[in-house]
Amino acid sequence: MGMENSRILTMTIDMLWEELEGRQEQLFYTAKNLPFTYEIRGGEMFVDRRSKSITKATFQKALEKIRQNPEEITGPKSLNVFGAPYIMAILRGLEE
Repeated sequence: MGMENSRILTMTIDMLWEELEGRQEQLFYTAKNLPFTYEIRGGEMFVDRRSKSITKATFQKALEKIRQNPEEITGPKSLNVFGAPYIMAILRGLEE
């Protein structure tokens, strides 16, 4: 199941980041069912399971990859960006 029908395809990075800011502390689950929350500080996202942040630019790269071939984005590895398991879980969570 790709992301070809995702509303993410129509969002700008600023729209996405604003939505992410509004969902801080919401519980998400990775593909391996690991629970996590995150906090946004400026242009960085800090996931409670990691010490290194995921940047807004990394989310921008992920969005570009999804837009290029949405049907091929089937899981975190297909994003091929830092923090992909968390990014994919959050993007899928935004669809719910």
